[in-house]
Amino acid sequence: MRPAISLVVIALLATLPPCSPARADEVPAEAAPPAGAVASPSADPRVGAQLDELEYRYEVDRDGDYRLTFDLDEGRSQLVYVISAVERFGAHRVREIWAPAYRGEAERFPEEVANRLLEDAQMQKLGGWVKQGDVAMFVVKIAADASTQALDDGIDHAIRAADWMETELTGDTDEF
Repeated sequence: MRPAISLVVIALLATLPPCSPARADEVPAEAAPPAGAVASPSADPRVGAQLDELEYRYEVDRDGDYRLTFDLDEGRSQLVYVISAVERFGAHRVREIWAPAYRGEAERFPEEVANRLLEDAQMQKLGGWVKQGDVAMFVVKIAADASTQALDDGIDHAIRAADWMETELTGDTDEF
């Protein structure tokens, strides 16, 4: 009986619209405001407090998600979103951390790119790849009430995974 219930749940979940951060090209590329600046009433203040504790600079997009850009080695950078909305499934409450890594030229990714993302997902410990429109996003899911250290670890993993994949798929291109 349990498998039938699971299939019904999966079918119902498939009908829900996707939740996503704003695309990088939809958000103004202005300098981030001082730590703690919140522009949206839908932003989760617990996330803001944790990012302030970590002394991270961020801005809040119109959806209330936290947008951070990190400087990396060799002049590279990586964009990361900490999503304010909390997702629920049964007793689980999770927060998502998104990091874009690849933008396709069409709605469908080339077969070799899609396969490479699937292969990489097997190796990841804290997250996996999703397709959001024409963008491949690395998504880390942590407990909604995760500690500041756990949030920092999730952000760090998303940064590393996304930038590594962006370099592998696009060479020297650093779009995100």
